[in-house]
Amino acid sequence: MYFCKKFMEDTLTYISLEAFNYFLIGMSVAAVIVFIALNFVDAGYGMFASKKWGLMINNKIAWFFMEVPVFLSMLMLWIFSERHWQPVLFTFFIFFQFHYFRRAFLFPFMLKGESKMPLSIMFMGITFNLYNAFMQGGWLFYVSPEDYYPLTWFYSPQFIIGTIIYFSGMYINISSDRIIRSLRKPGDTKYYLPTGGLFNYVSSAHYFGETIQWIGFAILTWSISGAVFALWTFANLVPRANAVYHKYQAMFGEEIKNKKLKRIFPFIY
Repeated sequence: MYFCKKFMEDTLTYISLEAFNYFLIGMSVAAVIVFIALNFVDAGYGMFASKKWGLMINNKIAWFFMEVPVFLSMLMLWIFSERHWQPVLFTFFIFFQFHYFRRAFLFPFMLKGESKMPLSIMFMGITFNLYNAFMQGGWLFYVSPEDYYPLTWFYSPQFIIGTIIYFSGMYINISSDRIIRSLRKPGDTKYYLPTGGLFNYVSSAHYFGETIQWIGFAILTWSISGAVFALWTFANLVPRANAVYHKYQAMFGEEIKNKKLKRIFPFIY
């Protein structure tokens, strides 16, 4: 624990706002590169799982190890911060951790089937999640000005609007995941076109929910760090939704056409 605390103090407590902003610029540039790349290459997990990405392991295990680092890293960043009991920052922490507790400890074990994920994809996910914990926790608990989040933040427009958007997106994401899980009976490996909820308007309602959720987090924290995470979510999920849409078109072309489904944003794209 001593070495963890020392690392936080040495790495974050004294980091300059300018250096942190350069880090955010680098993350933003990387997000744009990822967005462009994913329009040409389908990330090899889920329905696009492929051995060409290398050694593959059980999907449930991969999701767990991919998501748990951000939960634990954010926890450590919060614990070792001298600001961790500030009410507004603690609220942000709970919002963030609530999502990742579900993603790490519940979501992987609700997955059906025996799908596999390449280790390379898992490690890429771990890398991003560690960087993201540094982005969010670094800003909130170490880099942000100490008077940036006063108690009055709780009734500011950005907190109220952002919180509504955040939990609306979370609800859409969770309910859409539930619809997807309900499509298959035990032992079934077929793909089905999801229906119900926002799947009546888009083919990737779960991705829409997650994108909206992190836009909400960026608003409620009113931070560049949150905005960069929202950018990364967009860069990752919008090309993914496009790939899923074309996959569904090949499988259920007439149904897609009749329902006039969009990819991720209802009535838009």
